[in-house]
Amino acid sequence: MKMSKKVLILTGDAVDCLEVFYPYYRCLEEQIDVTIASPTKKKLQTVCHDFLPQMETFTELTAYRIDSHASVDDINPADFDALIIPGGRAPEYIRMNPKVQEITAHFLQENKPMGVICHGQLVLTTVREHIQGRSMTAYTCCRPEVEAAGAHYVEKMLVVDGNLVTGHAWPDLPGFMREFFHLLNADKKVAV
Repeated sequence: MKMSKKVLILTGDAVDCLEVFYPYYRCLEEQIDVTIASPTKKKLQTVCHDFLPQMETFTELTAYRIDSHASVDDINPADFDALIIPGGRAPEYIRMNPKVQEITAHFLQENKPMGVICHGQLVLTTVREHIQGRSMTAYTCCRPEVEAAGAHYVEKMLVVDGNLVTGHAWPDLPGFMREFFHLLNADKKVAV
């Protein structure tokens, strides 16, 4: 009998709704055991980032709510096969949590599959010793932080560098999850 893979989604309030719901439901669809962890176990408030013609940057609207299954303090990263870090504004504040840094470093040190999208790469910048010289993409405005952390920013929608797949933003989710599942090797018949 094949054991289900275990995926951890690390996020918090103001996570982009598409970047948390899409990976969460795709994992459930593939019968992957998935846990959403945040600084506090609670119902998280997601946001919708989109573009309006009159604005030069994205706008943020209140979106759906989603349950966090665990506090990061209760997470043992060794219990999980892979990690997803969605974007939105959540990465700005969760990255300051020492346990979030410890969890993120574990997946990089152990070479476990990781999917990080949009602003999620801000979390990686707090464990810069583990991303020195790595190639990745991120939402454009995160480029200075990615480069300051010693990583190589690539102007592409998706970048795979070893165990790490990074995506530019929510429109790239189908390819992002395809590459993530390829790294996870959860099931050869995974549908995207």
